[in-house]
Amino acid sequence: MVRWRSGTVTALRRQWTGAMELDVALPDGGTLRALAYPALVGRPEPGDRVLLNAGALLMGLGTGGYALVVAVPDRLPPDPPQTLDSRDAGHLVKARYTPLQPILLGVDEEASPHREVMAAADDLSGLPVVTADLHSALPAILAGIHADAPAARVAYLLTDGGALPAWFSRTLAGLRDHLVGTVTVGQSFGGDLEAATVHSGLLAARHVLRADVAIVAQGPGNLGTGTRWGFSGVAVGEAVNAVATLGGRPIGSLRISDADPRPRHRGVSHHSLTAYGRVALAPVELVVPDGLAPELAGEVDAALAPLAARHTLVRVPTGGLDAALRAAPVPLSTMGRGLDADHAYFLAAAAAGRHAARLLSSRPA
Repeated sequence: MVRWRSGTVTALRRQWTGAMELDVALPDGGTLRALAYPALVGRPEPGDRVLLNAGALLMGLGTGGYALVVAVPDRLPPDPPQTLDSRDAGHLVKARYTPLQPILLGVDEEASPHREVMAAADDLSGLPVVTADLHSALPAILAGIHADAPAARVAYLLTDGGALPAWFSRTLAGLRDHLVGTVTVGQSFGGDLEAATVHSGLLAARHVLRADVAIVAQGPGNLGTGTRWGFSGVAVGEAVNAVATLGGRPIGSLRISDADPRPRHRGVSHHSLTAYGRVALAPVELVVPDGLAPELAGEVDAALAPLAARHTLVRVPTGGLDAALRAAPVPLSTMGRGLDADHAYFLAAAAAGRHAARLLSSRPA
């Protein structure tokens, strides 16, 4: 359960959209690095007492190395300006029934300026939608799209398999000027638009943000137990089903690696094989990048062969994608490995983006 700590802010560190890093001194003389979301808890200052949830940090889990600020108890932020009984600012509750549940304006709520558009929206009109397992694929997919279609309007749907606050992602903060917007769906929050489901989030990307391409992936972090079904990326298959149900064009970004030390993630990760091979009930265009090392390419082909009966395997040339990845506006990193350390992973994601870009000329306006 929760491992509580209380301490005093001694210094402010990096800040990015929606988040602040802090140094917090503990009563026993120790120090923790902490992260605060000002929209939830206010803006801590040096000298403030803060309450922390330090469990994941103390256990060494993948939370970015932070304790999380739960409250600044001696200096609470003011209430929102709307009256307590008004729904004019929305009544969409996310991270529901947790102590820090935010109440937000859903893109399709009655009070939303987009209500009329969303009430009529029921189809994606062939919108290319790239689905990916990990948040680290986002900048690589985007690089692949913009390599061939630099003016393409790209929206990102952040699902709730990883970090719930979009503000946790420094990658997303660095990509703000390269996306037409972020839609936080399900229990995730903090995007430019809030949606209750992947379905309504996809419709918002198409009809509100007017995206040419959408990318669907969880936020930073990935829950996994090392078993076939016990990982949050299984939701990729459900996202494919949503895209197909709404008349979009699902494009699968494969998790490919010859650098991951875990056998289940080498070649084509079992995450991709399970999500696309077992969970996705609709056909997907699975993108296989050219230019992989021969041994890796053989492993990939063998792993994907059983999926070819239901899905379409699309081989995509990769000329120019390395340069596009190196020019990405944010650092590329997956599981602590950069571009050169896990080149195949990023190349596969960029190839999926390239394929999406090349479909734009055939999509209805």
